Amino acid sequence: MQCIAFATADQYHLPTLSQDLLGRGFQEVDLPRDASNILVIRSDAAAKPDDGALMFFFREGSVVFWNVEEKTLKKVLRILENHEIQPYEVALVHWENEEISYTVGPGHTKLDRGNFVLSDAAPPQDAVLEKFAFSNALCLSVKLAIWEVSLDDFVESIQSIPETLKSGSRVRLSSADVMQKIGELLSLRHVINLRSDLLLTPDFYWDRENLERLYEQTCRFLSISRRVNVVNEKLQHCSQLTDLMRSHLSEKHSLRLERMIVFLITIEVRAGPRRGGATGEGGASSSSPSR
Repeated sequence: MQCIAFATADQYHLPTLSQDLLGRGFQEVDLPRDASNILVIRSDAAAKPDDGALMFFFREGSVVFWNVEEKTLKKVLRILENHEIQPYEVALVHWENEEISYTVGPGHTKLDRGNFVLSDAAPPQDAVLEKFAFSNALCLSVKLAIWEVSLDDFVESIQSIPETLKSGSRVRLSSADVMQKIGELLSLRHVINLRSDLLLTPDFYWDRENLERLYEQTCRFLSISRRVNVVNEKLQHCSQLTDLMRSHLSEKHSLRLERMIVFLITIEVRAGPRRGGATGEGGASSSSPSR
């Protein structure tokens, strides 16, 4: 059986999504009250008879399908489009997905050699929570993959600047362009480090050690911490480069002001003797009649 995760948008509007899906015959699955910003939906359209079909919708813009037949999966993704806030490109969504095989059998639920193994002895509610823990980690991975692509695109847009500065050539960026790049960088850093749980274990797992173990094992398998560190190193490098760009433009602006001031002073100095001569001539002509 297959578990597939997608990051399709910046956020989902879960209340309207829930109404939409329930109105189409899907069933909602209740979770503990402290499992916030999550919608769990059950479907009768299971891909294989060994397990039921479940869907986990995270408000942060990710969805995870468990044993959902392909036709229903595509249908739900189309429904989801009506409840997305700032959707991502469709090609990127399907390229940066995560797909992991899973089985249901005897023993404890675990991550084994890159596959999920679910216990067939777990009560239904516990089985849903175990899938939630796995899905939570998958959600982070696909969101991080989207941000990694965004950062790579940003790096590519400014990668020619160091060589340009090294060669002594002029950087063809206006102040507005530089401020836009700085804004893009700050926005990316904000969503990665402040708006996500990439660096912290969610509070939900603090008193649920078994679920916390499953969540953290999956995060390690997906290299979440290492990828976050690489992203932050790139962000730091980009930040230094944008600061250099801003400093370069500031120096150019100061030099332009200095040249304008020198030019104005030169005009004033040259015009001074002429005005003085004109005043002297006018004074001599006015004093002649008195003699």
